[in-house]
Amino acid sequence: MSQVWKVYILALVSFLVGTSEYIISGILDKIADSLAISVVAAGQLITVFSLVYGLGTPLLIALTVRWERRKLLLSALGLFVLANGLAFALPGYGLFLGARVLMALGAGVVVVTALTIAAKIAPQGKQASAIATVVMGFTASLIVGVPLGRMIAAAYDWKAVFGGIGALGLLAMLILFLSIPKTKGDAPIPLRQQLSLLRQPRIAFSLLVTFMWLGGYSLAYTYITPYLLSVAGMSEGMLNSALLAFGIASLIGSKLGGYSADRWGVYRTLTSGMALHIATLFLLTLAAHSTVLVFSLLILWSFAAWSTGPTQQYHLVTLAPESSGIMLSLNSSVMQLSMAAGAGLGGIVVNSVSLASVTWIGALGVLIAAAIVSRSYRPASPQREGAREVRQA
Repeated sequence: MSQVWKVYILALVSFLVGTSEYIISGILDKIADSLAISVVAAGQLITVFSLVYGLGTPLLIALTVRWERRKLLLSALGLFVLANGLAFALPGYGLFLGARVLMALGAGVVVVTALTIAAKIAPQGKQASAIATVVMGFTASLIVGVPLGRMIAAAYDWKAVFGGIGALGLLAMLILFLSIPKTKGDAPIPLRQQLSLLRQPRIAFSLLVTFMWLGGYSLAYTYITPYLLSVAGMSEGMLNSALLAFGIASLIGSKLGGYSADRWGVYRTLTSGMALHIATLFLLTLAAHSTVLVFSLLILWSFAAWSTGPTQQYHLVTLAPESSGIMLSLNSSVMQLSMAAGAGLGGIVVNSVSLASVTWIGALGVLIAAAIVSRSYRPASPQREGAREVRQA
């Protein structure tokens, strides 16, 4: 089997993990009705998942740094499968929340390990594209997982989504065992030394970019389903179509983001993507009562937002290539903490301001990220950007 196909298998695994995380936004109202809780309380399921993912992943990656990578991937995926089974079988909000905690711990290690393996088995010069492909699998859950999960929840029960993810996870474990080669882990690095990377200004600013960009995105996306139903006035059928279009755009944006970073550099890719991201969120606020305009802007928003993900991950790997796994783990944790912050702040905004305001307030977070990129990422000259990153590596 070629290395390209192995990377795509890792992308399929990240698809399952992404579906387990993002599906909550797609069925937020169903969960709230079923468990007799508010939409804001249901939204905090995302906050808890992201907090556990963000805080637990670096610790687990540090504890398992000596593990052979395929063994680690299969073990983490096994925990993830168990958690989805519990989410399907156990009743009540509290037990479901506990299952989400286990799910987050398994998911974090699965994603980081998949990204690490993809970067190591990719041909020279194609690492950014390989990372983008795995990220593409994660974001593909927006294309298939979220709208399909919404349809399953409408036809049957929202818990059936997690039962299906668990069953597919078992199949994925078998495929990974047969196809992915054994891969050595990184050299052991003490946790204190890992955290010392944060004292390097370029790394700290880069992680701050991730936090502000994804926090702004999460603030708006967490409540996208009630926003489209209540503010934009979409029907259930139109909502499914909008979620599908949103997912397709995220897939294209993720893939083109990696391609653009390889071809035109990190700075140009991030600045152009973030500018479009900011513009679409502000325009969504102005066009909220026009279904046609909202539909179009959703596509542009998703495309722009997800062009940033693989570019950021590639940039961080180039800053510390000898600690690629640690850098990906730190960035993954920051992403999840920013999603937790965005979902939590979004709940406050919905309660204190309005549901309609989540888009423009989210845009402010992305604007801060864009300002940091403009100040900290700008190369001496566009032509020398690639050469500078090679020297740093």
